[in-house]
Amino acid sequence: MKIPWYKPKFWGKERKYLLDAFDSTWISHGDYVERLEINFSKKLHAPYGVSTSNGTTSLHLALLALEIGHGDEVIVPGFCFAGPINMVLAVGAKPIFCEVERDTFLIDSQKIEGLVTSNTKCIMAVHTYGNVCNMDQINNIAKRHNLYVIEDSAEAIFSKYKGSYAGTLSDIGAFSFQATKTITTGEGGITLTADEGLKEKMKLIRNHGMGSTKYWHEGKSFNFRLTNLQASIGVAQLEYKDSIEKKRKEIYSLYKQKLKGLTLQKFKAEVDPCIWGMAIKLAEEINRELVMKKLAEKGIETRPGFYSFFQMKKYNAPFLEVAEELSQNIILLPFYLELKDDDISTICSELMSYNF
Repeated sequence: MKIPWYKPKFWGKERKYLLDAFDSTWISHGDYVERLEINFSKKLHAPYGVSTSNGTTSLHLALLALEIGHGDEVIVPGFCFAGPINMVLAVGAKPIFCEVERDTFLIDSQKIEGLVTSNTKCIMAVHTYGNVCNMDQINNIAKRHNLYVIEDSAEAIFSKYKGSYAGTLSDIGAFSFQATKTITTGEGGITLTADEGLKEKMKLIRNHGMGSTKYWHEGKSFNFRLTNLQASIGVAQLEYKDSIEKKRKEIYSLYKQKLKGLTLQKFKAEVDPCIWGMAIKLAEEINRELVMKKLAEKGIETRPGFYSFFQMKKYNAPFLEVAEELSQNIILLPFYLELKDDDISTICSELMSYNF
């Protein structure tokens, strides 16, 4: 594609740090893992960070640490990436699908409480495309019903809600460093928490249940470890946090200026987003697949929004009107740091030429 949907940006120190990690011979665990955990948690003003092998295992680790399992219910959005729902199923719990908001594309916090039962144990707040859920309302519901809250912040690294970073507003925040994410280590992730007990528990679970005594296992556990090689790339990327945020805001601002008249994802006043996905909601009468095909013919790669869980029958999800509408009408435009102004102009010109 002439204009790909995404490509990572390397700032210059990634190669240096990667070779340093390689030459140290500490290619599994090592200093860069600890540096990434410390630096990332400090940047987001969180007390503790526990790195993981990817964003999905971050979610898995969070659920395990909160002892969510068979017989438990977890309230999840009906429109989002499938990772959090898959991990709820992986621990043996039941996902309870909640309707989402038509404008923000996020879980409708006003409809959560009606789904709470005696089996509910957790609310999963998924911050889709860089937006941030109504965390005040979600946390208030959780407090009233003695529930845990997990934030899936894979797509919302550096986004803020009322001045605090997404992923620091709940019991545990889960992040992804996958290749398309705001900070990348190729694959990788991290969890953040303010609870020291949860931090220690997650460190045990991700490392076969082993603490300081080798081959002494504290119980059922996993290998969710991030390698030193991967962490070195993340440490380098994190040094450019301010530049990354600034550039992402500039790209979004230019898109917004050139896409007047189209329906963009709405960000409420309390949200300061660091955009991950440039999401456009097309009118229902527009054939999204045809638009994507025409853009592809011009060398512009796009992606559809997430498919609804109702459409993917193995999830046994209910029909949710808004989730279904979004899943059929959202298109994601190219969004990456080396996207040039001329590229954005070309993308928008082509898109707007379809007489919306």
